[in-house]
Amino acid sequence: MKIHVNDIDIYYEKAGQGPPLLLLHGNGESRKIFRKAMARLSAQFTVYTIDSRGHGKSSKVKELHYADMAEDMAGFIGALGLEKPMLYGFSDGGVIGLLLAAGRPGLLSRLAVSGVNLNPGSLKKFFLRYSRAMHRLTGGDRWRLMLEEPDITEEQLARIDAPALVLAGEKDIVDETHTRAVAGAIPGARLRILPGENHGSYVLNNVKLCDIIGPFFEEGI
Repeated sequence: MKIHVNDIDIYYEKAGQGPPLLLLHGNGESRKIFRKAMARLSAQFTVYTIDSRGHGKSSKVKELHYADMAEDMAGFIGALGLEKPMLYGFSDGGVIGLLLAAGRPGLLSRLAVSGVNLNPGSLKKFFLRYSRAMHRLTGGDRWRLMLEEPDITEEQLARIDAPALVLAGEKDIVDETHTRAVAGAIPGARLRILPGENHGSYVLNNVKLCDIIGPFFEEGI
């Protein structure tokens, strides 16, 4: 399905019944990474898997900016009339979730993010070097986005009023000290560093994600 918000079309899929739960993918991916998780989570929630602008079947754009993506999600929630949805964001989807929750307190009932960074300096040096090389090679705006954005402050995170869960893999591309800083700046946030996991090993087409975020969201039912 598609819905028109902020002068673009946002493509999404919907399944299940119960409280609304939005799942947001990372950079260069699409809603498809959540197909297995969606099948399980839809037993308890109305699950929306969404293609961010410039990804999947959503509208292509000249430049990508996290602030625009966060506004897209606010528009999506408003256009569908969703009442205080829950949201899980992976990587770039987590950045979007943080910006949305910080910019619009009261909009979300619960927020979970994983592998999320506050700025490019939060990423480990090997991944930054790789990203710079890929940007030089491809000129792709998705690589530029990660090299230049986001720039989220602890003051912004302090505005988040939804119960929050912050996750990262033990071998994540985000430096653990920065993950801990995210959790520490959000009032009352919980933190889990997942042993043996990397950035997306427990997320990409993996039902393990349900066992990690499911209990947290069930508390909001």
